[in-house]
Amino acid sequence: MRILVTGASGFFGRQVVAALGRNRHEVLRLTRGSLDPADPRLLHWDPSKAQIDERAVQGLDAVIHLAGEGIADARWSDAYKQRLRDSRILGTRLLVDALAAQAAKPRVLLAASAVGYYGDRGSEELSESSRPGAGFLASLCVDWEAETARAAALGLRVVQMRLGVVLGLGGGVLKKTATPFKMGLGGKLGNGRQWMSWIAAPDAVRALLLFLERERCSGAYNLCSPNPVTNAQYTQSLRRAFNRPALMPVPAFVLRLAFGEMADSLLLASQKVLPLRLKGEGFTWGMPYVGEALNRLLQD
Repeated sequence: MRILVTGASGFFGRQVVAALGRNRHEVLRLTRGSLDPADPRLLHWDPSKAQIDERAVQGLDAVIHLAGEGIADARWSDAYKQRLRDSRILGTRLLVDALAAQAAKPRVLLAASAVGYYGDRGSEELSESSRPGAGFLASLCVDWEAETARAAALGLRVVQMRLGVVLGLGGGVLKKTATPFKMGLGGKLGNGRQWMSWIAAPDAVRALLLFLERERCSGAYNLCSPNPVTNAQYTQSLRRAFNRPALMPVPAFVLRLAFGEMADSLLLASQKVLPLRLKGEGFTWGMPYVGEALNRLLQD
C-alpha cells in the first residue's frame, strides 16, 4: 500500500514506519522540520499555518495519523496547553480537509488518541463503551476524536487508537525512568495506587498493522495490555528488571510543585483500561505482563 504517516519521527512513529517498511509498503512522511532533498518521500506541512504539501495526500491507500506535541515534554502553562490542542485539533482538521479535496481518497485512517479520554477514574474498569472523563486531557481526546470522525463522512474507515503508556527503550516513559532506576533512585509516584494502562511498543505496532489490514475494524479501540498495573506494581517490576532498590518515592505534593496541573492529570491520574474490542478481534499480546515486558525490552 501507499501510506502517509504523520508523527513519523516520534518514538512510536519511528517503529510504525520501520514495520511498514519491513512489510514492503510505500511510506510517505509529513514533517514540520527541514526536508531532505535526497528523500522524496519526506514532505512538509505546518498545521499552525494550515499548510500541507498536496503531494502527500495524493494516491493514498491509507493514512496513519500520529502527530501531536509531546504531552509530557513541558510544564503545562496555558500557552503549552494551547500548543497541545492545536497540534492535535488543527493538525487533524488540516489533514482531513486535505483528504476531502481529493477525488480518490484513501480507504482507511488510523488515528492516535489516548486513554486520557477516560480521565481520572480510580479503580473503575474502563472499556471502549465507557463515557469520557473530565479534565484537560479528556476534553482534548474527545475533541481530537471528533476531528478524526469527520473522515468517516468522506467514506474512510476510521480507527481511533486510544493508546496507553507505550513501553519501549527508544523513548517515552521507559526512557525517562530508566536512568534513575538504574541508579537506585526510582520510586513510586504519590501513594502508588493509581492504575496505569500500558502496552509494549511491539504489541502496539502489531495491533496497528491489524487495524490497517482488517476491513471490519472501525471506531475506538483501547491499545493497552489486558493486564493494567498500579504505579507501585510498575515501580517494583522496573526495580526487579534493573536489580536495583527503589528507595525514592515522590510524594504527591512534590509532583504538584514540580509539574503543576500535569501532575494530577498525567502522573497521579488513575485509568484501569481494558482492551475489550482488541481482544474481541482475536489479538494476542506478545508481552501481556509488565514484568516480562520490561525484562525483554531492557534486554533488546
